[in-house]
Amino acid sequence: MSGALLTAAEAARLSPTPRQTNWFSYVRALSHYIHVGLATVVLGLWGITQMRHGRKGANRVASVWIGYMLRAARWHMGVAVELRGNPPERGTDALIAAKHQSFLDILAIAFAAGRRSFVMKREVMRVPIMGWYAREVGSIPIDRARGRDAMGQIVGAVRERIAQPDGLGHLIVYPEGTRTRPGEHRPYKHGIGTIHLETGVPVWPVAVNCGMFWPKRGLPIAAGRAVIEFLPPMQAEPGEGREEFIARLRELIEARSDALMAEAGFSPVS
Repeated sequence: MSGALLTAAEAARLSPTPRQTNWFSYVRALSHYIHVGLATVVLGLWGITQMRHGRKGANRVASVWIGYMLRAARWHMGVAVELRGNPPERGTDALIAAKHQSFLDILAIAFAAGRRSFVMKREVMRVPIMGWYAREVGSIPIDRARGRDAMGQIVGAVRERIAQPDGLGHLIVYPEGTRTRPGEHRPYKHGIGTIHLETGVPVWPVAVNCGMFWPKRGLPIAAGRAVIEFLPPMQAEPGEGREEFIARLRELIEARSDALMAEAGFSPVS
């Protein structure tokens, strides 16, 4: 295995459909969680030495940690992720709008993005260690108690990041607002459309089928080859409103995610 994400050649050697799980799948998952828990402590302590480098150092620590998590998932449970398409380049600003089915797609998309950051609840950013790194890589806190004002707060923070020397980076947004099960389709929230129209930052849609292998609740985890696919970036058409842009984005992500799930053997219940 040469990297945390699979190349096409490496992916061809793994099953595109999830293998059947049994009681041993839980044992393997338990060993994985113990392993990455200990590794997180070690890498977190090492990461303290990188904090003096600011955002660059925090992203370096995040890349090492995320890459280790993905490799550990393959070592323990036989599940790996193939990267398809082209993520935004490191020197660019981008909004990444992704289908969200499991913890696995969080790791894979964040690793592929490189200069990743998230819109996340303010309470999460107060959690020791994880919250510190989230803040250092440029994640944007959201105070849901502020209601409609929260979106104005996010747009303002995005504009501030764009104006900084190292820019916004790659801001990852989950338009459905939560993890979904394979075959589940939820309405998209307006946030991604608002940020895009207010700032002009292009949107990279991402389709996934990770929930077929690593389910929403985290257990049991099936061996095989999951896929995340970066689709070509999108811009609003002249005169296109927020709702129209979100509808177009949703149709693209959902259709491609459904195709990836069908590739993994998923048949929706009629």
